[in-house]
Amino acid sequence: MMRYTNQPPAFGGASMRLHVTPWVKILLISNAAIYLVTLAVGRGPIFDLFGFTPDRILQQPWGMLTYMFVHAGFWHLLMNMLFVFFFGPPLEERWGSEMFLKFYLVCGLGGVLLSFLFAEATIVGASAACYGIMLAFAMAWPNQPVYVWGVWPVKVKWLVTFMVAISFASAIGPSRDGVAHLAHLGGAIAGFLFVKSGWLPAGSWERPRSTRARKRPGSARGRGQRGGSWTEKLRGSTWTARRRGPGQPAKRRGASASSTPIGDAFERRKMRKRMSEERAELDRVDAVLDKISAHGINSLTAEERDLLDRVSKQTKAN
Repeated sequence: MMRYTNQPPAFGGASMRLHVTPWVKILLISNAAIYLVTLAVGRGPIFDLFGFTPDRILQQPWGMLTYMFVHAGFWHLLMNMLFVFFFGPPLEERWGSEMFLKFYLVCGLGGVLLSFLFAEATIVGASAACYGIMLAFAMAWPNQPVYVWGVWPVKVKWLVTFMVAISFASAIGPSRDGVAHLAHLGGAIAGFLFVKSGWLPAGSWERPRSTRARKRPGSARGRGQRGGSWTEKLRGSTWTARRRGPGQPAKRRGASASSTPIGDAFERRKMRKRMSEERAELDRVDAVLDKISAHGINSLTAEERDLLDRVSKQTKAN
């Protein structure tokens, strides 16, 4: 058993408050439902039909995917689903549901590949996908405390390192515990390669240089202190623009000291109009960035992507 600390990380838009995202919910329900079917029908027929057996890959190729949803017992199912429940939602929030599902399946296939090369027995369970999820979480939030059995706080990077090391030692040693340690390693390796491959959405994997958050006035949402992704920089430019009121235009270099009152009034009117238009556009940018935080960058429309590109170029030019 494990739980998170109450302090969420200050970057990336992912909160550690426990909640269930769409594909995490589907995975939990489908695995539980298939386990109940296994109890009703019997493990033998289900394992034979839906498990993955390396020497039967040509006769039953679907086993490469279906084995992830079949479990050998209640504790096997419970532990895997706890890993999905705890570590899955922040990743799905950060990447979007479609990318999260792809990652889950790729990690499961990584377990298939390593088992195909070095194992002979039938394998079942979502452990390979779970190891990939845990590794990706540890890469994104390495110092996030996890309370093992609700008592001992351990940084997630050390917990995942320990679990991968145990699987590696068991895989190369004379272990006969009936656990597919090679599948665990295959899932972890596939997850690592997926993260490092650059396939994840742009801006979804960068972490600010500092993990200390600062809050802008009137907002409950923390931002990175320095650096960070281009979305955070755009938000910073949004807030900078809003701080300037209609009567507070940005200072201009080389402004004439001999301007007339009528000319000043005309210039202020033009400035107020321009600032109003800029604030309206930056409000739209803020809404688009909130959409990225909630659903991932893949949820944006072509018009929203064009808006971000245009404002990003303007920000760099300024």
